[in-house]
Amino acid sequence: MNSSAQYREHGVDVNTSFNTVAIVARRHTSEILASVNAVEAFMQAHQVSVLFGEQTLASLPAQAPDGSVRCSCGDDEMGKAVDLVVVVGGDGSLLGFGREMAASGVPVVGVNRGGLGFLAAISPDQIETKFAEILAGQYWVENHFLLQASVLRNGSVIAQQSALNDVVISPGVVMGMMEFALWLDDEYVYEQRSDGLIVASPTGSTAYALSAGGPIMHPGLDALVVVPMFPHTLTSRPLVVPGDKVLRLRLLDNPGTAPQISCDSQVQIRFEVGDEIQIQKHPDQLKLLYPSDHSFYEACRSKLDWASRLGGQPVR
Repeated sequence: MNSSAQYREHGVDVNTSFNTVAIVARRHTSEILASVNAVEAFMQAHQVSVLFGEQTLASLPAQAPDGSVRCSCGDDEMGKAVDLVVVVGGDGSLLGFGREMAASGVPVVGVNRGGLGFLAAISPDQIETKFAEILAGQYWVENHFLLQASVLRNGSVIAQQSALNDVVISPGVVMGMMEFALWLDDEYVYEQRSDGLIVASPTGSTAYALSAGGPIMHPGLDALVVVPMFPHTLTSRPLVVPGDKVLRLRLLDNPGTAPQISCDSQVQIRFEVGDEIQIQKHPDQLKLLYPSDHSFYEACRSKLDWASRLGGQPVR
């Protein structure tokens, strides 16, 4: 299958020419910087201009091995300055940069230097082979919608944040229960007592929601999963709802702490009893770039240790 056929199959209009690439990382260990250097060397060998995130550049020598001066680009300018963003690190790094880059429409690809690496599709030993394929047009782009969490007080939005994986509502302490009521648009769903609630996108269904007993959802689904955390009743089960709905939640009691919303486990928002929390699809989508042979189900098999057969050979 040629590259143009791949683009049509996935329904995505993508830029087939990458003239300028940004390389970013949130952590700067020796292993991560080794992969940063490897991506830079490959891109320069193929006449692709390279920019770095400001923090990443601060961890590198001012000059590249070929003697050229390395240049940085701020996160707020990157979407206009580059054609592709390469995130070196784990899924947490990709989540952070993904939220920032979604509005620009610039595709993002991950080099996995973390643990699970469900979103970062390229391993360090594949840098040359996979980026050669990408520069040759052998890739596809998958749209991943974000979540938007809003806190309303007396009808006015007082705080708002986006998430790529999940929005978690909790009492704000390690142990403790909270009682809340949930609506889907204006339709009442239930009242519940639990340690909290996870609302995950299909992207986040294989993250925190999965560990709490939620289902695995294909990233192409237009749906949200609502997963109660250690509910007080055994009949409280994960709920999959249409992606075009607005989830509305109110605390019914004071858990005695400072309840909070956590977005991708990276950004926290405090709220109070009486506030309304609204969670819905964000208008922006993240464009995740994958090598042409990437498979969601292969990722599940390798990352989640799904067995194919007892002998280890796939069924044909």
